[in-house]
Amino acid sequence: MFSLTQTTSRQREILEVVFRHGWDYMRILLTGGKADEPKLPTPAVLRNIMIDLGPVYVKLGQLLSTRPDLLPAAYIDALSTLQAEVPPVAWSEVETVIRQQLRQPLEKTFAKINPQPVAAGSIAQTHRATLADGREAALKIQRPGIDVVIAQDIALIKSLAELVALTQFGQDYDVVSLAEEFSNALLAELDFTREAGYADQLRRNLSKSRWFDPKQLVVPEIYWDATTEKLLVMEWLEGVPLLMADLSATKDGKDPSTRRREITTLLFRVFFQQLYIDGFFHADPHPGNLFYLNDGRVAIIDCGMVGRLDPRSQQILTEMLLAIVDLDATRCTQLTIQLADSFQPTNLARLESDFTRLLRKYFNLSLSQINFSQVFYEVLQTARNNKLRLPGNLGLYAKTIANLEGVARTFDPEVNLLDEIKPLITDLFRRQLFGDDPLQMLLRTALDIKSLSLQSPRQFEVLLERVTSETLKWNIRVPDIEPLRRTLADSANRLSFSIVVGSLIMGAAIISTKTQNSELSFLSSVLFSVASFLGLWLVIGILRSGRLK
Repeated sequence: MFSLTQTTSRQREILEVVFRHGWDYMRILLTGGKADEPKLPTPAVLRNIMIDLGPVYVKLGQLLSTRPDLLPAAYIDALSTLQAEVPPVAWSEVETVIRQQLRQPLEKTFAKINPQPVAAGSIAQTHRATLADGREAALKIQRPGIDVVIAQDIALIKSLAELVALTQFGQDYDVVSLAEEFSNALLAELDFTREAGYADQLRRNLSKSRWFDPKQLVVPEIYWDATTEKLLVMEWLEGVPLLMADLSATKDGKDPSTRRREITTLLFRVFFQQLYIDGFFHADPHPGNLFYLNDGRVAIIDCGMVGRLDPRSQQILTEMLLAIVDLDATRCTQLTIQLADSFQPTNLARLESDFTRLLRKYFNLSLSQINFSQVFYEVLQTARNNKLRLPGNLGLYAKTIANLEGVARTFDPEVNLLDEIKPLITDLFRRQLFGDDPLQMLLRTALDIKSLSLQSPRQFEVLLERVTSETLKWNIRVPDIEPLRRTLADSANRLSFSIVVGSLIMGAAIISTKTQNSELSFLSSVLFSVASFLGLWLVIGILRSGRLK
C-alpha cells in the first residue's frame, strides 16, 4: 500500500509532481485522507502530470488512451498525443547492453553500427547497423536500467489502484484488475522476443489475402540469431513516413491522386483483414509506424502493441459496423449487451435511449461525412456511462480504427470509408454464413442435424417420463419478486387486521343493544376499547408507512 511513512525517492517525486499540478483528489489519497469518488484533473493537467512523471507514465498514458470505455473523449484525445521526450542514451552505455546480449563478440556479429540513433523512445532507442553477412539491419536496444524503473513504478501503480478500489468508482470498474492489465502490458514491452514473435505472426498472416496484393505490403523480417529480450534486430527498410511521401515522381507514372487512393485502399484492406479475419492486429497504426518505401511498397513497423479478437467478437463488431451505418440504435443496444461482461436488465431502457440520442445527431449527415471511429468511441463511452464492463481489447480495436481512419483522411482527404469497406462487409457476412469452405460448413451442419435428430427422441422420452411420474420440477426465478411478495403479504395482514377490528366493533354494538345486565355492559365496553385501540394502531401504522395514498 502507498504509505507516506515509508516513502522512496520515487514516491516523493510523484508526490511533488501531483502537488505541483494541484490534483486535489490524488493529494488526499496520497496523504492518507478519505475521498469518495475520483475527481480527475483537466485533460491538459493529466497529460502534463504523465509527462513530468517520466517515460513509464507516458507509456501508461498511451495505454489509457486506448480505453475510451473508461475515460471521456477529451482525456482520450489529450493522452493520444503523449510522446516521451527523452534524450538518447550515450553510445558507450548502449554498446555495453549490446555486448551483454550477444551470444558472440560484437565484431563477429556486426560489420558496422552507427553510434548515432535514428530514434529514441521511452523504453528503447534504434540504431542502424550492417550485419557481418552484409544485410542492413535496424537495432532496437532497451534503455539501460529501464526494467528497474518500470518495476518500481508498477508497484506504485498497483498500490494506488488498491486505494482507489475502496471507492465506488474503483469497485464499478475493478481498478485493481485494470492496474494488473496495464502492468502486464508494460512488462510485455520489456521482452523484445515477444515483439519479434508478433512481427513474424503478422507477416505470416498478411502473406496471403483475397482482398489485396501481399507483394505491396512489407512487415520487417526478424533476424532471430541476434535477437534477445533486450535487443531486437530486424530488416532495415529504406523509406519515409507515409504522410511525408512524395508521390509526384512514381516510377509507374501514375497520377499522385490515383496512387494515394490505391495506398489508402491497401491500408484499409490490410487492417480489415487483421481485425475481422485473422483476429490478430497491429494496434498502433499511427503515422510514424506506416512507411512508404523507396520501391513503392507500404511497410508496417513497430509491432510492440497488438490486439486480439475472438470469432464471436469479430462477428458482433461486424454487425456493429453495419448498425452504425444504418444508425440503428436498437441493434447497437443489443450488440453492446452481447459484448459486455455484465449487464443489469433494469438499465436496458436507459441504454437504448442513450444510443438513440447518440445516433440522432448523425441523421442529417451523409455517410461520407460520418467519422466512424468517433461514433464507435461514443458507443464505448455510452457503455461506460451505463456501467457496462467491456473487454479491454475493444479499446485497442477502437484506437486502431481511429488511427487508421485519421491517417487515411490526412493522406487522402477525399477518401470515403463506406466505399472502401462496402465490398469487404459483403464478403465478411458471406464468410460468417458459409465459412471459407462452404462444403465443409455444409457437412458440419449436416452432422449437427444428425446429432440433434438422434438425441431429440431420447430427450423427449425423458421429459414425458418425468411429467407422468410427477418428478419434473420447475426452477423459475423472477427478478424483484420478493419485494412484491412482501407487499402483498403486508396488504393481506392489514386487511385481516381490519376485518378483526370491524368484527369486534360489530360484536360490541350487538351486545350493547341487547344488554340485560351489568356483565354484558362491561363486556361491550371492553370490546369497544380493544377495537378502538387496534383501529388506532392500524391507522398509525398506515400513516407511518407513507402508503396512505
